[in-house]
Amino acid sequence: MSIQTIYQKTIKFAAKKHAKQTIPGTDLPYLVHLSNVAMEIFIAFEKSKNFDLEFAIRIALLHDTLEDTDTTFEELENLFGIKTRQAVEALTKNAVINKSERMNDSLKRIRKQPNEVWAVKLADRITNLQTPPHYWSEEKIKNYKNEAILILKELKGGNSYLEERLKEKIENYGR
Repeated sequence: MSIQTIYQKTIKFAAKKHAKQTIPGTDLPYLVHLSNVAMEIFIAFEKSKNFDLEFAIRIALLHDTLEDTDTTFEELENLFGIKTRQAVEALTKNAVINKSERMNDSLKRIRKQPNEVWAVKLADRITNLQTPPHYWSEEKIKNYKNEAILILKELKGGNSYLEERLKEKIENYGR
């Protein structure tokens, strides 16, 4: 299957699942965020060795489906395979545990996955470090930046290109 076919199949599924969702603080469809994460992955692929682009694109476009939509584990596995389902599951914060522990728990699970999953987490945070929503407090902005620093530290060695991109975004975030 060509990368274009994989992209189209996956983005259509994601578009249906996130249809009513917008990027927080904007009126932009959430699909813009997902396609921006995929764009980061395409560029990282060009600058990386031993990088499974097909797998990475699937998870880039699907990374929020379990967390933000009614998508089930079974649905993801049936349509995209167990490897993709496991990757998206690792990227999904566990709503059952204390909120303060969710990111560390997710990062621990991500580190057990292939480097493409690490790359998607890095790309996701790069994309999320845009201008913060106007309603965020200074404390929330500071905490979000600190969480980005944690992600960079914990996923060091996953993808050097995306690590540098995230480092730059962190330096300029909230200015």
